[in-house]
Amino acid sequence: MANTGYGKRATGDEEPYADPDFAHLLPRDAEIAVFIDHLDNGHAMGHKVIAAEHPRYGQQACRTSLKSLTEAGHLRCIKEHITVEDNSMRWVTRTYWSRTPRSAQWWAEFARERHGRDVTRDYQPGLARTEDPTPTPTPAPESQSETETETDRTPATDPTPEPSAAYRALAQLRATDPRMSLSEAECRALEPLAAEWLARGATPAGMARALTDGLPPTVTNPGGLARTRLETKMPPKKNDAAETRPLRARVTRVLMACATCDADERTAKIINGICEECRAEPDLSEEEVKKGFEEIAYLGTTTARLLKQKLERRTGGPVPDTFRSVPIEDRVHYHYRDNRDRIANGLPPRRWNP
Repeated sequence: MANTGYGKRATGDEEPYADPDFAHLLPRDAEIAVFIDHLDNGHAMGHKVIAAEHPRYGQQACRTSLKSLTEAGHLRCIKEHITVEDNSMRWVTRTYWSRTPRSAQWWAEFARERHGRDVTRDYQPGLARTEDPTPTPTPAPESQSETETETDRTPATDPTPEPSAAYRALAQLRATDPRMSLSEAECRALEPLAAEWLARGATPAGMARALTDGLPPTVTNPGGLARTRLETKMPPKKNDAAETRPLRARVTRVLMACATCDADERTAKIINGICEECRAEPDLSEEEVKKGFEEIAYLGTTTARLLKQKLERRTGGPVPDTFRSVPIEDRVHYHYRDNRDRIANGLPPRRWNP
């Protein structure tokens, strides 16, 4: 699966599944189309991912089939410029899939309608389910004589409750500044105000600073001064709704992109979802790919040997690699690896430019 918000996105408004949905396609393209059509929304749609999951076809075959499906009107890559509520902006490439083949005019209208859409993620984490507490069995009532005997035997005790965090924060003011020494009665009276401070996100240390900063040389009524500061310096309430609500995002620009490369309408001419450069690329067969690998491997080793001999004749002897910016073998191997990746993706190899 792709990241949230990416991957396969159905266009909607389609007929139910039927056998002849992809009968107009070549057998391999139809098989890839059925495979994609049964993927869940949000599944990654790159040719490498599909090749890793599909049991029959490799990367080059999947890339060629995706290109054919795009030209047939089943697939489009659309770049959307997203503006978020916090004024941040980003480009997002969406992959839209349609079981029904659509015309170029339909896809152009579909892209135009994406402009201005609210694309805020509606993701909400699930609530943790808590089990119902097991009811505590009620002990059977004892006889009157046994109850009285147990009561007489065990003296009644009234445990003192633990002081709250607000009470402890007020009591610690004596250690922070002796001028703000509060009595127990004053701590009890000011406890609700201090508890409200803590409920609004304040820390005990922050509340202590607010109550002790800028004190006069002599404080005759620390309780009254503490009440005044607690009331006038009360922090604002936390906006829980704003913290949990996802930032709103809106599509502010839409561009058609090539389904086989990263080019879009700003830098290339897109025709039926494919740019002109990718459209002009020949579709290589499996035999041609294998032959290309062999030629590139032979070219790499031969070129490295010839370039080294030519340089040695020019300099009158071998030149250590430390005197070169990049060793000849590395330059040739860079070129070889680049062409190897291009051939694996169905692209023609680049010429060597020494």
